[in-house]
Amino acid sequence: QAQLVESGGGSVQAGGSLRLSCAASGSLFSFYTMAWYRRAPGKQRELAASITTDGRIKYADSVEGRFTISRDYAKNTVYLQMDGLKPEDTGVYYCTAETTYWGQGTQVTVSS
Repeated sequence: QAQLVESGGGSVQAGGSLRLSCAASGSLFSFYTMAWYRRAPGKQRELAASITTDGRIKYADSVEGRFTISRDYAKNTVYLQMDGLKPEDTGVYYCTAETTYWGQGTQVTVSS
């Protein structure tokens, strides 16, 4: 069983950057596809980015070219580098392992 702890959220102005981190406990991190989902106010949760164990990456069209997902096996951590942030990126960002284990979420607020 994995436990996930996100950090790095906050408030920025449009055009700014944030880096989210998700530290995973347990020995199975190496075997899980990791992903970041987000839930904007009044909307359903949606995939932002995912990365498989062999490095295949998928991005939502809305973040392609602005967000970068990566994972560090030595630290059991997955990152989401977010550049060129827009107000519509505002929401709660969740880290997940295989969409089975979920973190508690971290708030990202982008002001115009």
